[in-house]
Amino acid sequence: MSDLDTLMKAYGEAGGDKAILENNEIAHLVASGHKILSSNKVEGIEVNAKETLTGISARVIVKEGFKIKNPVHLCFGILHKKGTQKIKMDIKLESNSSAHFIAHCIFPKAEKVRHIMDAVVDIGENAEMRYSETHYHGLYGGIKVVPKSNVRVGKNGRYSTDFTLTSGRVGKLDIDYSVEAEENAVTELTARVFGHANDEINIKERVVLAGKNSRGLIKTRVALEDEAKAEVTGITEGNAEGARGHVDCMEIVKDNAVAKAIPIVNVTNPLAKVTHEAAIGSVDKRQLETLMAHGLTPEDAVDVIVKGILK
Repeated sequence: MSDLDTLMKAYGEAGGDKAILENNEIAHLVASGHKILSSNKVEGIEVNAKETLTGISARVIVKEGFKIKNPVHLCFGILHKKGTQKIKMDIKLESNSSAHFIAHCIFPKAEKVRHIMDAVVDIGENAEMRYSETHYHGLYGGIKVVPKSNVRVGKNGRYSTDFTLTSGRVGKLDIDYSVEAEENAVTELTARVFGHANDEINIKERVVLAGKNSRGLIKTRVALEDEAKAEVTGITEGNAEGARGHVDCMEIVKDNAVAKAIPIVNVTNPLAKVTHEAAIGSVDKRQLETLMAHGLTPEDAVDVIVKGILK
């Protein structure tokens, strides 16, 4: 079986659609380690990807006025037990364009693996970008993932990202996202992570509401069990008239897990408003009793509650 077949098999098991490679109307980029295994472009989008010594460097441009009909699929991974993958992404959406990116990062056998993502995103005036990212790290916990992104959302632009790591082990996760929203821009950052064993989770997300009437939401859901640890920092700055922002963090812990939430709000304009809420605790006793009254075991009831929070 080729590397492409093996990666796409794992891609399918992680929830991806393997048929994308056969559809010429869907743009995609598939890479294992520092090897590009498959790629496809469609009208309205330029993809310039090249192999480096340790990973992939790619520049993606969605041309002015183009609305990309089908999601752009990205698949990155390492198939071996050991290795390093560094992904450098430069994404630009020109004015009045839109695109939805779906990324799967797959490391099924990771015992000593490092995955580093460094992204720069520029969203032009009246443009819209959605980025959905799902990770699967296998069952060994021997992986360190370091995703970093710097995003600018232009006037009347929209940007949303959804990071999900709820199957398998986390290993060590260190997210660092920063977004600056200009006039009337809207941004929403969502992260869902389930930590087990001795997983370590560090999430830092920052939204700067720099433009008049800009909007921002940071929403984080983390569940922890065993000896897992998490620290979540959500920062929102309201620096312009009419700016509105909110930080929403919820962490559930069981066993000997440890969670920490640090919501930070900063307002420099008297006509801006930023709010926050953070909740850390164990599984709700009333919900647990209700589910057990319907015949679920305590373990199954906890699983149902946790999965509901991570949706």
